Amino acid sequence: MKLNRQSFLNHLNDPEEKALLAKVLDSVERVLKQHCPIITNFYDPYHTGLIISMLERIPDLDFATFGGYDAAERVRTAIFPSYLDESEVDFRISLLAVEGNFKLVKVNHRDFLGSILGLGIKRELIGDLIVTEEGCQVAATEEVVAYLRANLTKVHKVKVEVREITPAELTLPDLKVKEINTTVASLRLDAIAAAGFGTSRSRIAREILSEKLSINWQSCSDVAAQLKAGDILSMRGRGRVEVAEVKGNTKSGRIGIVLKRYL
Repeated sequence: MKLNRQSFLNHLNDPEEKALLAKVLDSVERVLKQHCPIITNFYDPYHTGLIISMLERIPDLDFATFGGYDAAERVRTAIFPSYLDESEVDFRISLLAVEGNFKLVKVNHRDFLGSILGLGIKRELIGDLIVTEEGCQVAATEEVVAYLRANLTKVHKVKVEVREITPAELTLPDLKVKEINTTVASLRLDAIAAAGFGTSRSRIAREILSEKLSINWQSCSDVAAQLKAGDILSMRGRGRVEVAEVKGNTKSGRIGIVLKRYL
């Protein structure tokens, strides 16, 4: 199958986004030719949404995402022939514990990520980082595990050891959630996103038209897109908002909704 690459790339204005999707198209062509799964690197929800939006337009393909645990934000996307089952796909993700004596030293996500990237490892080879009392747990591509274990020896001047862990040993992060009970004129994307992200409809409309907002990790530029309970909105630099409940019409004719904003 010959892909019309320009039809997938011409609408993009951001050079980095265009380069990312061009790279994914290279993988797609290999999958269609060699009939074997290919796994992307780790990407955030916005860029994963761009990838998924493109993959959905290509016949004879299927895809799935995973980041090492079910609620992971940064995930890898598996691209495979449609006749394969997702259960046959290995996402090749390793879970690591970076541990040291941090009782007297206050460190955060940025400290651990900075130490890892300071070794010359690219960000897209690392998934989520979960800070714990003992240090940090990291999702990473399999190919960087040996290098990390051999070379990551200090974080913020604290000596650390790196070991592989099982999914059962993973300490899932505590998500900070703000519940928003409000009403909207309709279930349009711009109305709900404005309420969830705490901004005006005109401002959020500009963000949507610039394709900076995703619905269920898929980029959307339609301000009038209709939402439903369970949909998740994400926007670069602003976090995520879940449409937790649609209550129905109020006496004034507006629609009562419950939103959950993940901070």
